[in-house]
Amino acid sequence: MEIYLRQICLVAKDIKAVTSDLESVFGTPVGHVDPGVGKFGLENILMAFGTQFIEVVSPIQDGTAVERYLDRRGGDGGYMVITQVRDKAEQETVRENASKNDVRVAYDSDRGNWHLMQLHPRDMRAAFFEVEWDDVGDVEGHWNPAGGTDWQNSVNADRVSGITAVELQSADPVALAAHWSAVSGLPVQDRDGVLHIALANADLRFVEATDGRGPGLGAVDVRAVNPKKILAAADQRGARVSDTQVLVCGTRFNLVD
Repeated sequence: MEIYLRQICLVAKDIKAVTSDLESVFGTPVGHVDPGVGKFGLENILMAFGTQFIEVVSPIQDGTAVERYLDRRGGDGGYMVITQVRDKAEQETVRENASKNDVRVAYDSDRGNWHLMQLHPRDMRAAFFEVEWDDVGDVEGHWNPAGGTDWQNSVNADRVSGITAVELQSADPVALAAHWSAVSGLPVQDRDGVLHIALANADLRFVEATDGRGPGLGAVDVRAVNPKKILAAADQRGARVSDTQVLVCGTRFNLVD
């Protein structure tokens, strides 16, 4: 089975400010806005990083799960790991694995030729794990959450060209890695003492939580085409952490080759 990373979802209190930061630092325009998230009391934007996406969601009414998450984690940060599989059978395999490991399905939507399944973040012990399939089956092109293929008209790869890894943090990264392995059905790899799960086009990396924010999605590795421009823009926004890292929307973005 192959699982493809297609999208990372971040949460923000001020979506306009975060959108401005992302556009400025990474040079990526907004490619899609989904009015459908309004039924959850949210607004959103999506930006293409190559053929993958950064989504930002923000509450527009009181009492949403996103608002509670912002309070629990002390501000903006990572929220969802969103993936794509080739067909329903592969999605059902993950569903069965989740059930065997006492992971609840938080949201399930069957739209005929598109079916998405979200696994509960508390049960996944760090973040939502979403697994989708559609009848197009294009893991580098058509993507329903971004409106199909319209997003391809807004890609700007001058600074970043993709997402290569997602970092999930925990007080016990060994146990967290084993849990995500059991649910995804993919093996854990030890690379120089750091635990990884290799997806088809990116990695999940498991580390100890040291930022005082507890378990969660703490960092994203992006393929930096022009790190100098990224860092110069980050300097103007007060977002530069180091020569290889910037901080936007409470999330560490690591710049990799």
